[in-house]
Amino acid sequence: MDFLTIIGFVGAFGLIIMAMGDPTPFIDIPSIQIVILGTFAAVVARSSVPELIGTMSAVMKTVKYKIDKPEDLIEELVNLGTIARKDGMIALEGQDINNPFMAKGIRMLVDGMEGATIKSSLEREMGMIKKRNAESINVIGSVQEIAPAMGMVGTLVGLVIMLGNMSDPKSIGPAMAIALLTTMYGAIIANVLCVPLAQKLVKHDAADGLNYELIIEGVMFIQSGGNPRMLTDLLLSFVNPKARGKLEAAAG
Repeated sequence: MDFLTIIGFVGAFGLIIMAMGDPTPFIDIPSIQIVILGTFAAVVARSSVPELIGTMSAVMKTVKYKIDKPEDLIEELVNLGTIARKDGMIALEGQDINNPFMAKGIRMLVDGMEGATIKSSLEREMGMIKKRNAESINVIGSVQEIAPAMGMVGTLVGLVIMLGNMSDPKSIGPAMAIALLTTMYGAIIANVLCVPLAQKLVKHDAADGLNYELIIEGVMFIQSGGNPRMLTDLLLSFVNPKARGKLEAAAG
């Protein structure tokens, strides 16, 4: 679980609420309807159902998802390569592999598929995953773009109501509340919620993409029957310099 994401969101919204003091004056149902429901409707209009479902899943992953460390993947691939070279590919069938992408590659090795077929299948899978990630990032970007615009729409609605009822002092307050609070709601949704989420998804996509490339290289090396000790050297470029020393020492 990514506790930093939780801490960041709780801290950001907590500071805003603390600055409000009494949050009651900042709650206005018409403003909420204009911004939140209006933004949701606009995003739904420009997105497909699979994109929306994928985005909800991706947002949940920002909290629950744990990215595998490249050095851990390398150690696992070296271990699998050692087993395959010693006992044959069939010996990999009973191995417990947590990474689904790696598990798919090893399963194809066990099934005796050709190297070109394995590589093509894994690259296609990687491409589809990255495509879905890009769609989720695009949906979050749409919310980031539309929410402030709906805030401005609410501001204009509030001003029109206020100017149309200048003779009634009691209507000026609620109209001003709509005018100002919709702008605030739009800014909070865009900058406190969507910007961090989009950046987190981009970061996860980049890290996962690196791991997928690493796994493809490792699986293809195992398929070729190469010396597992050479696999560490082959994959060191995927690891940050601080972790390379540990891997080099383990490789002997």
